[in-house]
Amino acid sequence: MQFATIKRETKETKIIVEINLVGKGKFDINTGVGFFDHMLEQLTYHMGADINIQAAGDLHIDQHHTVEDVGIAIGMALADIYKQGIGRGRYGFELLPMDDSLVSCAIDFSGRPFFAWDVCIPTEKVGTFDTELTEEFFRAVVMNAGLTAHFSSIRGKNSHHIIESLFKAFARALYNCFKMDDRYKHGVPSTKGMLGD
Repeated sequence: MQFATIKRETKETKIIVEINLVGKGKFDINTGVGFFDHMLEQLTYHMGADINIQAAGDLHIDQHHTVEDVGIAIGMALADIYKQGIGRGRYGFELLPMDDSLVSCAIDFSGRPFFAWDVCIPTEKVGTFDTELTEEFFRAVVMNAGLTAHFSSIRGKNSHHIIESLFKAFARALYNCFKMDDRYKHGVPSTKGMLGD
């Protein structure tokens, strides 16, 4: 199974996320938050997936609910896809430079959620985007996908570059997690025979 659709509706947001891993980096993304859309486009392209995300949220309050709930839905979709496959690689790591910024992302599709965030973003805003929501987004994805994930910013002065590097690094690490590995073609990549416990 390479495809998942998540529909999530609350009093704060209404979201549809569709992910097709067998894609070409095509995207149709509209959250109402321009910079966030741009980052999700980076995620799509560098995963090599096709992703459709349509979100309507209470942006008259702020961006928090929309960004976090999109993260929740993406995490749920990734979990659905991963648990339906046999022989995936499980681990992913990327050390990614972008101009002045250098970040790392290490993930394990373990089924045991853990989120570590050692990232410094110098400014409170990029355009209208609240940069603190970067952490909220990744936390939401990680906890709902069942990932163990460690994010670090090693250097960087430009907030846009740092955030974009994080999205690209996460995308490339995810690609490695989902990549098929012949060593595990008859089961899951764990000596326990299962993930999550």
